[in-house]
Amino acid sequence: MPKKILVLVEGQTEERFVKRILSPYLFPKNIFLAPIVIKTKREVRGPDHKGGVNSYQQVLKDLIPLLKDTSADIVTTMIDYYALPTNFPGYNIRPNGNCYERVEFMEDQFSLDVNNSKFIPYLQLHEFEALVFACEENISKAFINVPNKLKQVTKINNSFNSPEEINEGPTTAPSKRLKNIFADYEKTLHSQLILSHVNVDDIRKKCSHFNSWLTKMES
Repeated sequence: MPKKILVLVEGQTEERFVKRILSPYLFPKNIFLAPIVIKTKREVRGPDHKGGVNSYQQVLKDLIPLLKDTSADIVTTMIDYYALPTNFPGYNIRPNGNCYERVEFMEDQFSLDVNNSKFIPYLQLHEFEALVFACEENISKAFINVPNKLKQVTKINNSFNSPEEINEGPTTAPSKRLKNIFADYEKTLHSQLILSHVNVDDIRKKCSHFNSWLTKMES
């Protein structure tokens, strides 16, 4: 029987990525992924507001019930490391190492605080758009007749060892760079067009932290 993994995701873009890209990729390995979008505001009447991370307590409020779901073998997350709320465990004592050391430290602190053997924390370096940079050959599917702009994407990629290392500054984070190149870039639209036919194995080769997350789920 397939193993069921619940994925608490930051927003609708991540939800679609898990449903349309990761789930079909992992299902042949007997892994079933079920994404759940974080609720940012609960309403007494009408639907809850979903998407975004405002505080650690908000994440826990949605995460704890998932850990109690007896049908789930594993519970994981897909939350951007960029602009992570400062009240996350370990945030103020992050090491001064490279981005991989820092994000792994934060994931370890997250895991220690949750303290549940079913939990595999994942923080996306530095944000979801790193996966878009990892698929630069598909960007032309979302933006046509822009060869000079595509060259700018290539130049940025060539200046880092991995798309995951494109950093977390307020003007240099992956989404900010894409918006600067493509003024009409919209995460919910264009990232889906770019990633719709992606080869997940190609992303895994370029993004070691992303690959590590999938490896943990596979094992």
